[in-house]
Amino acid sequence: MTKEFIIAGFGGQGIVSSGIILAYAGLFENLNVTFFPSYGAEMRGGTANCQVVVSDEKIASPVVVNPDIVIIMNEPSLLKFEPVVKPGGMLFFNQTLIKSKPARKDVEIIPIEANKIAEELGQGRIANMVMLGAMVKKTKMVSIESMKKAQRKRFERASEEQLALNDRALERGYALF
Repeated sequence: MTKEFIIAGFGGQGIVSSGIILAYAGLFENLNVTFFPSYGAEMRGGTANCQVVVSDEKIASPVVVNPDIVIIMNEPSLLKFEPVVKPGGMLFFNQTLIKSKPARKDVEIIPIEANKIAEELGQGRIANMVMLGAMVKKTKMVSIESMKKAQRKRFERASEEQLALNDRALERGYALF
């Protein structure tokens, strides 16, 4: 089983970190993974996306052209990446920040109030963790336990309080479905 992901938004929304966390989670489950980030020179506030492939087979290329799953955190990314999702794929979008509605009828559209939930938890910048939790539940690609372990690996210098908050954000996204 091979799944190709694109995660996209503005720099500063945890886009690259989300891809790294997903890749680590795949590694923790003995899957093959690739991770390919892309961001503008200005990083924070500029466009950012990453491509992740998770597979139980060898991966031929890290480049994702038509992803099975996209996680979209902002309006410009919706415009750019909605057209490339594979028919039958999944499109998760941050409904708090994206006011237009995806138009595709051949993909599963999954709106998530990511920023709203993150703010309810006390920190808007963890909206990416909410999205990851929802994606894990819907795709069953990796376990929520592996995602928690992965975020702790990615943010190993963070305080225990921040790591616990990230775990709660993953759980809130996971509990949406």
